[in-house]
Amino acid sequence: MLMENTWFNRLEEAIRSDDRSMREISLAAGKGPNYVQQLLKNKKHPGAGNLTKLIEILGLNAGDLGEDETAIIAVPGRVGAGDEVFLTDDHAKGDGLYHIQCPPMLSPHGIVAVEVQGSSMEPNFFDGDVLFYTRMTADGVPTEAIGKRVVAETSDGRAWVKQLKPGTAPGLFHLLSLNPTGANMHDVQVKWAAPVRLHLPKEFVKKA
Repeated sequence: MLMENTWFNRLEEAIRSDDRSMREISLAAGKGPNYVQQLLKNKKHPGAGNLTKLIEILGLNAGDLGEDETAIIAVPGRVGAGDEVFLTDDHAKGDGLYHIQCPPMLSPHGIVAVEVQGSSMEPNFFDGDVLFYTRMTADGVPTEAIGKRVVAETSDGRAWVKQLKPGTAPGLFHLLSLNPTGANMHDVQVKWAAPVRLHLPKEFVKKA
């Protein structure tokens, strides 16, 4: 159930004011005929990909659902999903590989966006997808990250997206791939980890 649902209320208003039926909107989104009806009834988060599709179908802009239509954030770097990626800080503050509009259900304050590089987290995250996260602490692994899909930096400076599990000794962790062909990392030191808050498939990434 969504708690802070101003953007959801705006989405619902747009759906109900559309000339098409909920069934027609559902089918146009590539979903089952009752998708939109159940979405509004249960007030469930549609996910970034589905939300972007609904926005396009309804003729909206992402900013129409958010409080700030100019909320543009940088994608400062990439995280490895099988590929080895080292964290770098070669960009000026506020700059990055490119910029994207912050999804309307997220506040741009404190949010970080990174691009996935590699295939070890398929079928959940694909190469080129964008992930959003917020670091709860400057360093360390918060308990909220255990068992979750996280963005993490290991002690050697590499950045990963993996599923985080406790290791065999205090201070050590397993970083696991979802793709059976991907490599797992066991008993590694993690400098910091943050749960993935939102996933944006690459086909819905619109550079600002």
